[in-house]
Amino acid sequence: MEHKKPKLIVVLGPTAVGKSAVGIDIAKRLRGEIINADSLQVYKHLNIGTAKPSSKELHEVSHHLINIVDPDEDFNAGMFRSRAASTIKDLHEANKNIILVGGTYLYVKVLLSGLIEGLPANMEIRENIKKLRAIFGLPYVYDRLLLLDPEAAARIHPNDYVRAERALEVNYLTGQKMSELQAVHSFQDQDYEYFKIGISLDREILKERIDKRVDIMIKEGLVEEVRKLREMGYHNNLKPMQSIGYKEINQFLDGEIDIDEAVELIKRDTKRFAKRQMTWLKKDNEINWFEKDKDFDQILDKAREFFES
Repeated sequence: MEHKKPKLIVVLGPTAVGKSAVGIDIAKRLRGEIINADSLQVYKHLNIGTAKPSSKELHEVSHHLINIVDPDEDFNAGMFRSRAASTIKDLHEANKNIILVGGTYLYVKVLLSGLIEGLPANMEIRENIKKLRAIFGLPYVYDRLLLLDPEAAARIHPNDYVRAERALEVNYLTGQKMSELQAVHSFQDQDYEYFKIGISLDREILKERIDKRVDIMIKEGLVEEVRKLREMGYHNNLKPMQSIGYKEINQFLDGEIDIDEAVELIKRDTKRFAKRQMTWLKKDNEINWFEKDKDFDQILDKAREFFES
């Protein structure tokens, strides 16, 4: 019997924990296909540093939303939600089991909760907007919103800086107007049924995995990958080229640091990022946590039970 709503298994966890491997194993055993929810794996040519699935893995299991934009193209949470929703519709109609594998929690949130409700506060953007208000005053912030999203501004009192700043934050974060998001999307009902699987590892083991993965990336040619990207015209001021791994190798190629320092910085920053990811994920009470190596049979049973229910 066809479900009214598409059903998604959502695989989450910190970087280097093994989410992709779990997603691929579930897909192989349960006739599934994978939708990527990693904000860097959407980019073409960024392969080693983003830990994309191998050519063999991509051949064994169908993956979607990988290698869909060039490194100098804009891509944001709103675009992801639109592309993912279309892909889910097609897979659901084809009676495929759908596994969403997410390294970018924001992408998962906006897909499952809607663009407005799913957007957590972005402290960097929020602080920048506050600085503008401190320097130029509230009228500047409101005038900026009036320019970017006049419909949203019309519904906000000029002195209501909290709502004005939030509307600007949403615009900067998604690349879309808050007024349009509110008009197009009604988030009263969830679009999907889902079961969230969180993959965890002992903290020290995860740190060791991160160190090992970075060493493997270097051996597999991360420096050459970044050099080739630069030769193709994708310079280090682009958003994906400022991500962990690419930023440090760019610094090495620019002569700012040596290769050993670059490697150590990548390891350090990846560990810090993993710690931040776990902080966000632990706040999500919908996640069912499992240990990757010990609990795979249980993960598979839960996924099968969910799809068959």
